[in-house]
Amino acid sequence: MSPGKRPKQSPEPPVGPLRIALVQMACGADPARNLRRALAHLEAAAAKGASLVLLQELFLSRYFCFEENHDWFRLAETIPGPTTAAVGKAAKALGTTVVVPLFEKRAAGVYHNSAAVIGPDGTVLDVYRKMHIPDDPGFYEKFYFTPGDSGFKAVKTPRGTVGTLICWDQWFPEAARLTALAGAEVLAYPTAIGGIPTDSREDHRRQMDSWETMQRSHAIANGVFVAAVNRVGKENGVKFWGGSFVCGPDGRILARAGRTGDEVLVVDCDLSRVEHARQHWPFLRDRRIDAYIGLIRRFGE
Repeated sequence: MSPGKRPKQSPEPPVGPLRIALVQMACGADPARNLRRALAHLEAAAAKGASLVLLQELFLSRYFCFEENHDWFRLAETIPGPTTAAVGKAAKALGTTVVVPLFEKRAAGVYHNSAAVIGPDGTVLDVYRKMHIPDDPGFYEKFYFTPGDSGFKAVKTPRGTVGTLICWDQWFPEAARLTALAGAEVLAYPTAIGGIPTDSREDHRRQMDSWETMQRSHAIANGVFVAAVNRVGKENGVKFWGGSFVCGPDGRILARAGRTGDEVLVVDCDLSRVEHARQHWPFLRDRRIDAYIGLIRRFGE
């Protein structure tokens, strides 16, 4: 080293917990208005100190998959595109990382249910494309979305490593496990889930409980934080039940939003608990990776 030349300093590690904000909102028919409202919520989250903000699945519009109608393809846009540009500008001004779910037009005839992760410098850090596509009454997503081919992955942000999955993905333990193995400390689940009119109130209650329990189990099994952000309101007969929440690596609910109204839920997540959980519940250590070949079969022998 030359005389008088100082060694290059390593960047300081992040100090304090990761503060996550979940933007839960009802969506109207006007995408421009939905975007303006989301950006206002983003600004409110940043004012509360959030360094990671999650928007809900398909937040730019009403949930259009209640029917099969070619007219709805007009809502699709590219990534990067106008929405990532608008959110990127806000993210840079506020110094936040934002998960931005979008109806992505990848090419003519190829559309995805996607989520772009935008860093605090305003650039797109990563794009995840929903892998599991449902086809149920009121949720006819196979008509619109090509299954994702981005794989299960995690992206490093300035304040932690985040793995994004989308809605129906949240029911699959394989997706959570592979995303955790990719390095995720937080599993982010943008969601649009609710009950259909033919279901009883008790059906809705059971479904909500199952939805939350499944995701809490992913947190425990993988030693990660889980953040699920859902929409609210009634759209074309589907009553979205809100209840956005964050749970810790032990599955304990740290905070939960209400069932009916717009809300910016802000939660502190101490990422050191990931290592603590994995040391005390060493599920990753004790996995029998030599014995899981059966997982690549559809069913049976």
